[in-house]
Amino acid sequence: MTKPLHVALVQHSNSADLAHNFAKTQDGIRKAAAKGAQLVVLQELHRSLYFCQTEDTDLFDLAETIPGPSTDTLGALAKELQIVIVASLFEKRATGLYHNTAVVIESDGTIAGKYRKMHIPDDPGFYEKFYFTPGDLGFEPIHTSVGKLGVLVCWDQWFPEAARLMAMAGAEMLIYPTAIGWDTRDDLDEQTRQCDAWVISQRAHAVANGIPVISCNRVGHESDPSNSSEGILFWGNSFIAGPQGEILAHAGAKDDEILSVELDMQRSEDIRRIWPYLRDRRIDHYQDLLKIYRD
Repeated sequence: MTKPLHVALVQHSNSADLAHNFAKTQDGIRKAAAKGAQLVVLQELHRSLYFCQTEDTDLFDLAETIPGPSTDTLGALAKELQIVIVASLFEKRATGLYHNTAVVIESDGTIAGKYRKMHIPDDPGFYEKFYFTPGDLGFEPIHTSVGKLGVLVCWDQWFPEAARLMAMAGAEMLIYPTAIGWDTRDDLDEQTRQCDAWVISQRAHAVANGIPVISCNRVGHESDPSNSSEGILFWGNSFIAGPQGEILAHAGAKDDEILSVELDMQRSEDIRRIWPYLRDRRIDHYQDLLKIYRD
């Protein structure tokens, strides 16, 4: 893929009102398309609040099938606007079996493919292992009319192995729907270090693989229903980076924003010719990567 590609992402805050959230998402998609976007990326679990702050079996009611109501609505919108959409849903695969799933909607309204989040965190405020079964679809790019999309989800973004496997399978860009934020009790210096590390890690994936990265996070404070913490202040800072990790567009930490930029897809070809990391990989000496740790 060497033609320029106009991409966009939709960063916004969420509330307990699912209909309001989904309307906001759809409005953002329309505005992105009006700017010329051919590919629009949404944030992680964009329909609801980030419900994983607590463990509550009633919250499984938020899950839906794929195909289902959200993919039907987004499919109609994608077809109307002639764009590709990367959405993020709480998937009900079967009773008692749920995934954190990114689904790609083709410009004709059909489902091009999906990716089930592979790395599942379990930390204070991020109790995802209670809700999500680890993905079983592997690290396979999704083929679309705008290219081969290496779609991953949030916690996956900290693992270079996931990015590399997507690139090795032919992904032409890496896409990360995300929900990450600060503990408000952390001081400003610590908050800055955390956000910087998040951006640096993903920019490094762009550099190491010679392909663009699109990372879409949410914003706003979401309280902890259990009142055991002060909730999460989602830090926004969504961004789009080129194949050398260069920042092409960067959102702020507080406001709803739509980032839109034209990617020069030829640059990936050019960059990989002068920085041929795939050529120089020493796979004959990487066996220990299959171990958890070298004792």
